[in-house]
Order: sequence, then C-alpha cells, then structure tokens
Amino acid sequence: MDLGLRGKTALVTGSYRGTGAGIAGFLAAEGATVLVHGFEPGQSEPVVEEIRRVGGDARPVSGDILEDAGADAMARQVLDEVGHVDVLVNNYGVAERGRWFDASTDDWVSIYHKNVLSGVRLVRAFAPGMRERGWGRIIWLGTIGSLRPNARMPHYYASKGALPTVCVSLAKELAGTGITVNLVSPGLIATAEVKEQMARSAQREGDSDKRWAAALLDNPIGRMAEIDEVASLVAYLAGELSGAVNGANLRVDGGAADCAAA
Repeated sequence: MDLGLRGKTALVTGSYRGTGAGIAGFLAAEGATVLVHGFEPGQSEPVVEEIRRVGGDARPVSGDILEDAGADAMARQVLDEVGHVDVLVNNYGVAERGRWFDASTDDWVSIYHKNVLSGVRLVRAFAPGMRERGWGRIIWLGTIGSLRPNARMPHYYASKGALPTVCVSLAKELAGTGITVNLVSPGLIATAEVKEQMARSAQREGDSDKRWAAALLDNPIGRMAEIDEVASLVAYLAGELSGAVNGANLRVDGGAADCAAA
C-alpha cells in the first residue's frame, strides 16, 4: 500500500530515542524525508545514521522545544534547511513520578510544558505554512492513561488528558484547509526503556515472570504493543489515504482501555 508519503517532509519531535525513533524510521521507509529531533546538537545523529544506512532520507535538527526561544530557533533551522514541514508528529512527552501530595506546583507546570506546550509551539510554527500549501498532517502522541488515570502521576495524566481536547479544537480551527489533526494513544509500548524498567522492577520483586504476567494480564492481546504497531498507525495518519480521519483519538492498547491504568 502506498501511503503517499514520498516527497513529504516530516518532523518527529523527541525522535532521538524510543518510540519517536521508530516512528521516524517507519516514515522514512515509506519515502518521507524525516527530520529527527533532539534537544542538543548531535543527539539525533545515531538515529539519522541508522535511517540512512537502510536507504532512508533523514536529517538531524535540534532545539529545546520546552521554551519559546528554543522552539523558534529550531523552526528557523528547519525552514532554512528544508523549506517547510508537511507532517508534524508531536511525539515528545514524558511520564514523571509524583503523587497528589508530593508533586509540586512547579512539577505540574513543567510537565504541561513538556507534554502539551512543546507541541503547541510547533503547531504555531508550521501550521501556517501547511495552510498556505493546502495540505498538512498534525499528529500527537498521547496515552490511554488519559482515559483511565491512576492515583499516581496525576500531573502526567492531566497533561496527557488535555491532548484530546487540543486536537479536536485544532481540527476545528483548521477546518477546510487540507490539514488534519489526530491523536494516537498507546498503552504500554515494548521499548527498550520500558523493558529495562520492567526488568528492574521484576528483580526487586524477585520473580520476573510474575511481574511481567501481572503487567499484561489485563490486556486482551496478552502483550504490549510493539513500536512498529504504533509507528504504522502514525504513518497512515501522516499520508494521503487518511484525509477523512480528523479530530480522532485512536487507541493502540490491545483493547485494554477499560482495564487497570497503564
């Protein structure tokens, strides 16, 4: 299936590692020129080199998108070097420890900058150009935890919970422009980082099999999603064939959204 990504330029934030790197690689394999984002110069180079090694077109970009000045500087770099962005994937986001009575006000404000405003800044930078060209795709990465938050990490769930509203509002703002806006909400993803974290937890528990089983017991497919299973949905939403999908919140959770929080 040709997704219509050849000749398109895609920026994937936080793509120097993990799920973002997988999304960048998948988009490049579909023919897009991919801008691999890191916060510091050189941070995204290993991912760029790997994409190029297998025949994809990737270029490194850097900037601190947690601040207006950093996001503006990165946008200028992108526009100077590439000219425009057709597909913006607001992948960058973090989950940080904390509970209701120990997460500070600063923690709440900080995670909102990371999980919401980092993407808002880049929408402001690149959506006007998409509108002028009459075509664009804006995709956010969320979490199914925003649909079923736990008591722990309330600031994280609250920030991710803002994204469905952000996407619907933006889709309405850009109605009739040829730009679609969608949210992909995974459950646990089998990244190296998650596997390592689970292994450490299992070691503390003293029984890795039980730990893994407990984590997956409430998932109808009996496992976590693989990176490519998330990346392939992002690639579809980024392409020509997804033009009628707009303002959607699409889960990649194996059907576990009604079970215990991720």
